Amino acid sequence: MTSPNLLILYVEDPARSGGFYEKILEQAPAFQSPGYVGFAFESGLSLGLWSTSSPEFVSAGTGHRSEIAIAIDGDDKIDALHDTWKAAGVAIEQPPFTAVFGRTFVALDPDGHRIRVCPPDK
Repeated sequence: MTSPNLLILYVEDPARSGGFYEKILEQAPAFQSPGYVGFAFESGLSLGLWSTSSPEFVSAGTGHRSEIAIAIDGDDKIDALHDTWKAAGVAIEQPPFTAVFGRTFVALDPDGHRIRVCPPDK
């Protein structure tokens, strides 16, 4: 069985985006180069930030049509994380509210990628 283990976001400035994710994820990158920053998580999933100006980057696609989701159990913890990120200057696209699946909010990274915080699937 094939199991995805890497998400890649295309970014203008990997160092800037790497600093942003290091701050909100509270962990240092596992790998850094001028055109790519990578984070590795205990779950086995990795996040890559790849420069759109890298000579190896070729894509005709545009726009952001996906989200990174961070599952947190507990409405109070979701609200607290929102408050922490907002105080740190993280752009909030959608403030906390209760959706059909539970409490949630959406933040934006420096390139406009959506980061949804929500409860885990149950």
